[in-house]
Amino acid sequence: MFTQTLSESEITEIWKASQNSLKTQLTPAVFNTWIVSNPLTKVEIDQQNQALATITCSTAFHATNLKKNLYTQLKETLEKNLNKTVDIEFIIGNPLAFTQKKEDTSKTKDKDKNNPADNLSSPKKKKTDNLLAFSNNNSSPTVDELFSAHNLQASFQDRSKTAAKRIGLRQDYNFKTFAVSTTNEMAHAAATAVSNNPGVAYNPLFLYGGVGVGKTHLMQSIGNNILKQSPETNMIYCTGEEFTNEIINAIQKKKAFDFKKKYRNTDILLIDDIQFIAGKNAVQEEFFHTFNALTKQASQVILTSDKPPHEINLLESRLRSRFEAGLMIDIQQPSFELRTAILLIKAQANKIDLPMELAQLISSKVDGARRIEGIVKLIRSEVELKNKTINEELIQSLLKSEVTMIKTPVIRVKPQEVIKIVANHYRIKQSAVKGRRRVKDIVTARHVAMYILRKELNMPLEEIGKWFSGRDHTSVLHAINKIEKEIKEETLIKQDISALRISLTAVSKR
Repeated sequence: MFTQTLSESEITEIWKASQNSLKTQLTPAVFNTWIVSNPLTKVEIDQQNQALATITCSTAFHATNLKKNLYTQLKETLEKNLNKTVDIEFIIGNPLAFTQKKEDTSKTKDKDKNNPADNLSSPKKKKTDNLLAFSNNNSSPTVDELFSAHNLQASFQDRSKTAAKRIGLRQDYNFKTFAVSTTNEMAHAAATAVSNNPGVAYNPLFLYGGVGVGKTHLMQSIGNNILKQSPETNMIYCTGEEFTNEIINAIQKKKAFDFKKKYRNTDILLIDDIQFIAGKNAVQEEFFHTFNALTKQASQVILTSDKPPHEINLLESRLRSRFEAGLMIDIQQPSFELRTAILLIKAQANKIDLPMELAQLISSKVDGARRIEGIVKLIRSEVELKNKTINEELIQSLLKSEVTMIKTPVIRVKPQEVIKIVANHYRIKQSAVKGRRRVKDIVTARHVAMYILRKELNMPLEEIGKWFSGRDHTSVLHAINKIEKEIKEETLIKQDISALRISLTAVSKR
């Protein structure tokens, strides 16, 4: 319920200040066509001190283009001048009626004095003017208006693409190319809500899950959608590693103030793989203060991680509590149907005509969006560079080579190197892997190390046990069987093993 309506003089003053601000943001053609001719005509304030601003447009064409292309600029400018949260409605009417109303009122007194008889016909004349104005509301847009609208939309698209490129966002990572299923529909809904109302809906938004589930795709989709609506948005996108390196570099070069100014004045902060900062005290300290500054000023923070906050080893409790205070969403591994949909979307984006039965064949053999993307690139290279036909024989051949690349046997690696690489992968100390602590992350790393030592180095069970605080062969066998079971169940362990094999292969070739 509205409790207050601003007077005409107040509205005029606010609109004048808003126009002055918008004039600096827009080109003269855009400003004159879309702002000058479509004024603010009403402002109502409700019990929560929130405002509804009404802008009167001469045609539905004007209203549609204003709402589509300039809503964000209008909203932000009006909120600044009203010092309130503002929603905007666009109505079709006679914009001139508002701007001329004050002039008509002041002139009426002069007419009363000079020629009272003229006022007898003024109501009739006024009615005719309004009727003519109303009939013009339904007219088709002029060529100039159509051309201006086209240029306005093209300008926004160019500016948003330029901004996305500067920030480091991929253009193909958007909501249209994101396949939605039961494993990620909640994450998709939350990401969409955040992109349409940043800083308000869910802050922070914390997306977590294994490799290839679409975390980065969703995060960058949020950024791209915000830039599409408002290309001038101050946005930062980086990985946890890049954030870490940047702050270390800033400290070394004594430019910490510049670092703080950059990160604490942004409107949107997107950090991929935030778990990377865990265990780095100086980095966590700076991120803690940056996070507080941003959320305090209602800037949106979006984070991704391979684990939920409470499972990130060496993450400070104060950061963990702040992450958990927002919306946390677990993105599960894509199902067979979702993998097939992702594959078809990526094939279409690469102009590959992939039959459904072949897409299903690939999906039955390949897990994770990144591996799917790799297969699509292999198919494209075969078709474009070797002029091959897409058929089952080609797909089977590519799948075989892809699996061979991922499962290359590890040779000539010492047990200590295996333990070291596994410990680094899970971001825990080697002594913890070899010790007897029963914390979940440590136990998982320990079991994985035992599995690799058995499967890749073919070590006896008793010898493996000696590397892990003298455990007996039955404990080692139990650990190996547990990992084998999780691999068959398509858990994240399978992806961890694949990644570790690649790392160990690289070490063995040195």
